[in-house]
Amino acid sequence: MAKTEDFIQRSLVVLKPDTVQRGIVGEVIQRFERVGLKIVGMKMVMPDEKLYRMHYEDIGQMITRRGEQAFRYNVEYMMTGPVIAMVLEGVEAVPLVRKIVGPTEPKSAEMGTIRGDFSHMSFGYSDAKGVGVPNLVHASGNLEEAKKEIDLWFNANELYDYNDLNEKYTR
Repeated sequence: MAKTEDFIQRSLVVLKPDTVQRGIVGEVIQRFERVGLKIVGMKMVMPDEKLYRMHYEDIGQMITRRGEQAFRYNVEYMMTGPVIAMVLEGVEAVPLVRKIVGPTEPKSAEMGTIRGDFSHMSFGYSDAKGVGVPNLVHASGNLEEAKKEIDLWFNANELYDYNDLNEKYTR
């Protein structure tokens, strides 16, 4: 029989340059906190191309899935400003974060999701324009990916274990 701790997961979330530059960081973070997810690590960074290659291709296989051109557009977009990297923890956090964020392509995202409420671009439009898709947030796709991404973006001493009051009601 599974133990309750088997359901506690950590997920990487990256608030992309459009989130930071539009000044909606607080609104986006609030979405995660309201459902009881706990921030166990957070920092503002300006990653270089090497980190983005490791993140989007070595782990996420973006070139394999969408092609070299889409990868290049995305990296150029990600390097337009600082990002905020966070590690969120909670009950089945990886799929919960994905649900809150919505699908990768903003035009497909339902209202009520972060992408559905704050963005609307399509892959076709961004490809025709020659730019990355400003879709506000990166969220780990699965548990294995989350573990690799967290290790890439955070050192162990940047992640914290603590109790918060939400856990009484969300765990």
